[in-house]
Amino acid sequence: MEVKQDNSNKTILARGCDANLGVQFAKAASPALGNPTYVPTTTDDEFLRLLREEKWSVIYFAPGACRFSAAGVAIPGASTETEGWTLDDYRPLIEELQGADVAVVESLYEEESFGLLASALNGARATR
Repeated sequence: MEVKQDNSNKTILARGCDANLGVQFAKAASPALGNPTYVPTTTDDEFLRLLREEKWSVIYFAPGACRFSAAGVAIPGASTETEGWTLDDYRPLIEELQGADVAVVESLYEEESFGLLASALNGARATR
């Protein structure tokens, strides 16, 4: 998949479960998606800190996190604030901190990720 659009003025904050996969995906995703800044996180301490500190174009929940949530199981890497949370618990906080205009991408399937992120970036706000 090749994205022709320049997304270098946009940012993606990702919440996943596996640090190695997050870094690998970041290396592939940014160039393939038009060079947005892609920041992977695997703990809620880091994820929530970044949500509170700056505005993001897209918030992305990686497939592993989505699969835990779909199974009704807390996403690994929770903080004391988020212990026991599923995606349903994150959504209101994301809207409160980022506004209703932030794009949120969730998928259970890796093969959907690039397409969903590309679509979200197409209409996402610039943050850089």
